[in-house]
Amino acid sequence: MGYGSIGSAIEDRLEPFDCARVVRVARSPRHTARGPVHPVAALPGLLPGADVVVVAAPLTEETRGLLGARNLARMKDGALLVNIARGPIVDTGALLAELSGGRLRAALDVTDPEPLPPGHPLWTAPGVLVTPHVGGPSSAFPPRAKALLRGQLAGFALDEPLRNVVATAV
Repeated sequence: MGYGSIGSAIEDRLEPFDCARVVRVARSPRHTARGPVHPVAALPGLLPGADVVVVAAPLTEETRGLLGARNLARMKDGALLVNIARGPIVDTGALLAELSGGRLRAALDVTDPEPLPPGHPLWTAPGVLVTPHVGGPSSAFPPRAKALLRGQLAGFALDEPLRNVVATAV
């Protein structure tokens, strides 16, 4: 769920594992060389067939709470929910109910609330793995950061548009 650049990169990394079937879901339905990308509205009908649901979608009004009690209940028994996106996409209370009954499992590197306070029920819920949301500290980070910085400085010096601009001052 969330088939943009990150979702596509996840599929790249799953390829060597010979997954039987990958179903893609995004805000913008389309057809890719790998197959169709379904609209978010199709998610309820797709969840019952999923062994693993990987959430890589942005947090928007459309995605906030999208994986609440109704959609979590649609997931098959024993399915794994992996949230690497934003915590509020998943309703924590509804997820805890599914985890406590042993029906679902979860791997979470984002939670709601975040940071997850000491003593929160997710820390001890059965079938859940909570990890820190830190993708940067790897051997690949320094060369990529340096290349981005060089490119940004060169673009700035040449008065070219900068990459990854989030907001500008007026």
